[in-house]
Amino acid sequence: MHFDVAVIGGGMVGAATALGLAKQGKRVAVVEGYKPEPFSASQALDIRISAISKSSVDLLQQLGAWSHVQSKRVFPYMGLETWELDNCRTRFDASSLQLPLLGYMVENRVLQLGIWQALQAYSNVSFYCPDALVDMKESELGKQIELSSGEQIRASLVVGADGANSKVRHIAGIGVTAWDYRQDCMLINVETDCADTDVTWQWFTPQGPRSYLPMGAGQGCLVWYDSPKRIKQLRQLTPEALKLEIEACFPERIGTVSVNNFASFPLKRRHAQHYCKESVVLVGDSAHTINPLAGQGVNLGFKDVQGLLEVLEEGDYSLDNLKRYQKLRRTDNLLMQTAMDAFYLGFSNNIGPVKLLRNMGLKLADRSGPIKDQALKYALGL
Repeated sequence: MHFDVAVIGGGMVGAATALGLAKQGKRVAVVEGYKPEPFSASQALDIRISAISKSSVDLLQQLGAWSHVQSKRVFPYMGLETWELDNCRTRFDASSLQLPLLGYMVENRVLQLGIWQALQAYSNVSFYCPDALVDMKESELGKQIELSSGEQIRASLVVGADGANSKVRHIAGIGVTAWDYRQDCMLINVETDCADTDVTWQWFTPQGPRSYLPMGAGQGCLVWYDSPKRIKQLRQLTPEALKLEIEACFPERIGTVSVNNFASFPLKRRHAQHYCKESVVLVGDSAHTINPLAGQGVNLGFKDVQGLLEVLEEGDYSLDNLKRYQKLRRTDNLLMQTAMDAFYLGFSNNIGPVKLLRNMGLKLADRSGPIKDQALKYALGL
């Protein structure tokens, strides 16, 4: 079987890439290990949640996937707040940009499922699922791909959308620049009487930020950054004991909580040294991972999708053309990674003069008018 493009990885970013290419009329193969679970409104909230910006929603609308996502459950938010000291806060709100909202909190599996549903309308898409990449070799027409099922397929172009530990990237021999932040992140789904049902906020502490993501009235997702040792201790607590730790370590505005479920992961930064080689291109976490402080990971991935679709519109899979995509996206991704690192490092200590300066910065930023609005526009992809 020969395809124009084989997309390895059918998660949110990979599926969106496949959908855009199918919409262009290309013959596409999607290789993915797990089919997304059917949705039911009675299901508990997924622990993996993304903050989807306006530009990401616009892309999904153009691809015909957003209606499938929105018909399930999404949680709009109108405001964003960041602080360390109570009297030094930066607040952003949709009204300052004459927007109805800043974005949506959406469960990753709901996003993936909505995009997969949109893919069903295209007869030029073939799914290899459950399946996985075993090896890639050069062929006259691009790449010959060996799958774990024993299937052999060929493609003019292989898109690596298989995550931070990308096998596509590894087989292609593309190196990464990486480091460990020496912090873990814990996600905790809770029921809460917090009044912030459409405002997301982040409070910085010397141990790491504490964040709240609104998931509609009565529910939210808490994000707790701390040392690996501390997060390990928290993971071993009962829900009742974890509730007490949350109420002791989060701002009072979190209210009374009860813990539903939780998970944790280490924080690492990776950036591929190249986004493309002959007949191979990387998107999303395969190309870059970012500190999740501002929730920009999947939005950067969707911007990769937009950039790649623009470059591949005419069906040119040459390395010179793929380098146009790399030029479009690498600098922007690096800029966002660097900004998040600067923010993270700037708030990860308790040195008196530094603490004073950063809090003055937050206070001044809140009063900066057009500059603040421009920063918000950039984050929203406007």
